[in-house]
Amino acid sequence: MNVHDSERLAGLLEQAGYRRAADQSGSEADLIVFNTCAVRENADNKLYGNLSHLVPVKKARPGKQIAVGGCLAQKDQHQVLAKSPIVDVVFGTHNLASLPVLLERARHNQQAQIEIADSLQNFPSDLPSRRDSAFSAWVSISVGCDNTCTFCIVPSLRGTETDRRPGDVLAEIEALVAEGVCEITLLGQNVNSYGRSFGDPLAFGKLLRACGQIAGLDRVRFTSPHPRDFTDDVIAAMAETPNVCPQLHMPMQSGSDDVLRAMRRSYRSARYLSIIDRVRAAMPHAAITTDIIVGFPGETEADFEQTLQAVAQARFASAFTFQYSPRPGTPAATMPDQVPKAVLQQRYERLIELQEQISWDENKLLVGTDVDVLVSTFEGKKDGANGRVSGRARDGRLVHVATAGHVLNPGDVVRATVSYAAPHHLVADAGIVSVRPWAGRPADERQTAGPAPAPTTRLLSIGRRAD
Repeated sequence: MNVHDSERLAGLLEQAGYRRAADQSGSEADLIVFNTCAVRENADNKLYGNLSHLVPVKKARPGKQIAVGGCLAQKDQHQVLAKSPIVDVVFGTHNLASLPVLLERARHNQQAQIEIADSLQNFPSDLPSRRDSAFSAWVSISVGCDNTCTFCIVPSLRGTETDRRPGDVLAEIEALVAEGVCEITLLGQNVNSYGRSFGDPLAFGKLLRACGQIAGLDRVRFTSPHPRDFTDDVIAAMAETPNVCPQLHMPMQSGSDDVLRAMRRSYRSARYLSIIDRVRAAMPHAAITTDIIVGFPGETEADFEQTLQAVAQARFASAFTFQYSPRPGTPAATMPDQVPKAVLQQRYERLIELQEQISWDENKLLVGTDVDVLVSTFEGKKDGANGRVSGRARDGRLVHVATAGHVLNPGDVVRATVSYAAPHHLVADAGIVSVRPWAGRPADERQTAGPAPAPTTRLLSIGRRAD
């Protein structure tokens, strides 16, 4: 969602007359925008560290402007200016569209501007966009969250859940496909509770099926669902809709029922694992990934062992694992029995070791099989020396494909045979079975070979005034 918001901010700024600076360091740009996260403490440290490095840059160019937006700005508000007086604009999660006006006001008044709206002013998808990819796009179906997880600060920053009408979502997807987009990812803080705002508990499954009726849309993904709202009609929609990818990212957070109860997660380990079983029964080759928090307050060694057991049983394709960090304003931050850092680190390393082995074992099962890879401009490596391009298989795995003399471009779909497996990627050097060129590529670009442009930094959007 942060990346999606960043693309909207870039679109707004270009519409206002800015253009992206070639130098991503920010030294030559007239404007630097930080779109921030607040889920973990490291995000705070990263922002203020970056701002401190910009102090001499700003002094060297007095007219340079710096804006800070997103969740951390919503959380800290006036603290941002107190900690970093070089900031010119602070804006929140609910008023992205205000940024160009705030920048002009700060320039005219020669004074920093702070505007933090209490409620959503514009749905992000209603704003102009400058996408990082021409063939892949994010589509927001809801914002906000009605859950009360004790570790999470996001609901207080993004507000309660607000859903878009299905017709608006589908109209946006159809417009994107008309522009050449072949892959979309549906976004929501709790994506599978979609429909709550307008009273339809089956709306998400219906939306997935409707996406299957859009000609030219090859791949549909979504993130992130909550186990509490994961129902059999969604599983059926995933299995029965050909363009919905066999991929599920569903946060588990812990394998201990006591910890889940303390987290206020509204499901237990058996419920979570039963969902995985039903998904695999319907889609045997689905890749399932998750989020896990290590060292939540009060977590005992027995609790952690239950997490290891759940991971071993679930056999995730991969897992985003996090060391718990207290977020001020959340109930967990003041809970007793905070886990010592040394214990937290040791448990984290044990979990990583287990999951790395499972990921590797699961990837090895794919050696010798054929996978369809959507060649990407911004994921994985583009290594001209070894003649490979990179992209994602339908199940979300990263695959490096040997071109073997083929002219391959971003957006093309390559069917290739997997020859090697690593914990975090696959290599397909065994041969290309077929190539389906991206239908949306302009005719004058279809024979352009060679590596794709280097990726742009998504959380740091840098632009220069067109004038």
